[in-house]
Amino acid sequence: MKIVCIGDSLTYGYGVYKEKCWVDILRKSLSIRVLNRGINGDSSSGMLSRSFRDVVENKPDAVIIMGGSNDFLAGYDLARVQENIIELIKEAQQFRIKPIIGIQTAIEEKLAMKKWSFDIDYNGINEKIRAYRNWITKYCEEKNIVYIDFYKALDEKLQVMSEDEIYIDGLHPTEFGHKVMGNCAIEVLGDLFNQ
Repeated sequence: MKIVCIGDSLTYGYGVYKEKCWVDILRKSLSIRVLNRGINGDSSSGMLSRSFRDVVENKPDAVIIMGGSNDFLAGYDLARVQENIIELIKEAQQFRIKPIIGIQTAIEEKLAMKKWSFDIDYNGINEKIRAYRNWITKYCEEKNIVYIDFYKALDEKLQVMSEDEIYIDGLHPTEFGHKVMGNCAIEVLGDLFNQ
């Protein structure tokens, strides 16, 4: 059994040690081969342009696809991300690779303003991330595609914990944030891959 995880810095594990990233937590828990093909700063278009090399040529049983945040940070609209994610799903299915969607986390605005950049409209980006989440959950339910709701998992923790316990800089999760994401992925995929 092999899974490829394709995405941006949220998949790569920006700001944490490799073994603390949710992808590595998932690998250790399921005891299967998991390849991390996250690239810091990548967009959904970038993921699409490299998916044949990074996903198809690795011949995995499944691929976890998570992206779009950098598109929104760059000012692109929801339709662009939707088109690219649909193409990534279709390509996986064409090669009999099970697509699994990872839903990216929201941005913690106050922390991002302080530690990342103060001149970005994080509220507007979060609106796009929420709209994407609403769309992708419906799309996955209609098409019978498994999804991992990292957005919800971190949002629930933010109700009871401070933002700097969850995020390094408002955009990227801390080790604890990655642990929450890893546990979320294990909860969704554990039964799927232990049958």
